[in-house]
Amino acid sequence: MSSSNKSSIALTSFLLMGFPGADAAKNYISLALCLVYLLSIMGNGSIVLIIRMDNNLKEPMYLLLSMLAATDLSLALSTLPTVLSVFWFDYRRIQIYACFTQLSCIQTLCTTESAILVAMAFDRYVAICNPLRYNSILHPIISKIGLVAVIRGVLLMLPTTVLLNRLPYCGNDALSHAFCYNPDVMKLACADTTINNKYGLAVVLSTYPLDLLFILLSYVMILKTLKSRARQAEILKGLNTCVSHLCVVLLFYIPLIGLTLAHRYGQNDSPLILVMMGGVFLVIPPALNPIVYSMKTTQIRKSILIQLVRGKQNYSNQAAPA
Repeated sequence: MSSSNKSSIALTSFLLMGFPGADAAKNYISLALCLVYLLSIMGNGSIVLIIRMDNNLKEPMYLLLSMLAATDLSLALSTLPTVLSVFWFDYRRIQIYACFTQLSCIQTLCTTESAILVAMAFDRYVAICNPLRYNSILHPIISKIGLVAVIRGVLLMLPTTVLLNRLPYCGNDALSHAFCYNPDVMKLACADTTINNKYGLAVVLSTYPLDLLFILLSYVMILKTLKSRARQAEILKGLNTCVSHLCVVLLFYIPLIGLTLAHRYGQNDSPLILVMMGGVFLVIPPALNPIVYSMKTTQIRKSILIQLVRGKQNYSNQAAPA
């Protein structure tokens, strides 16, 4: 078969590359990824369960934290099957529609998480600037915030999948990552992707920069309020309640911006750099977020300890002879 005929054959699957050129360290990478995924699933799953079970954690702050943990848990689970299949079983093929489903889930969850981070910034603003009305302002709208965040993610990302589905794919079938990512898939299309690029850029510019702007404005108002207070202890206490959220914001947006810029402008960079940035973006933040909040939030730590003690007591009671 000639090369011209070969390149015109429509693809039905893509090849997931993983870490090209790192075969010697494959076992170590597999083990590290397994541990990080385990940490992410256990950490976020524990936070969701603890906030659900503990009646003392029904304040808006903790409900928003459970939404963040549920989103991170879903994000980890959306990439777990393909990433582990590549590194554990060396199975690199993914069907084209499964790929579209995965990238749609990843982008929807990322957009949802960005909206939740904005809501958490607003939560900190109300808690510090208007503490007496904190519950009365946020409690009635907390479930609506979560619903709007999910709906926004779905509505913005559904056209992305539709636009990808209309494109023919032929010739090169190798993706840069061990998961499907929209800009990565678009490179394999053998047709004009101008509409895809313009819509993708419009979505990026209308979500993440605006979300970051709202977060920044919230913290400007918080600093302005804290500055008007005379006591230094109050200022430090107010800032301390924001540390966890600021760490999570940095963990989410820095890798996201880096990966987006690398795919758009780093065409000549090493493929391994793109792979590493993709791994950092999708694996590290969901694993570290529960640790950040557990370390900085006293109520979460207390609830975890209480549940551990109760679990140990129940086990002892069941193990004791009748």
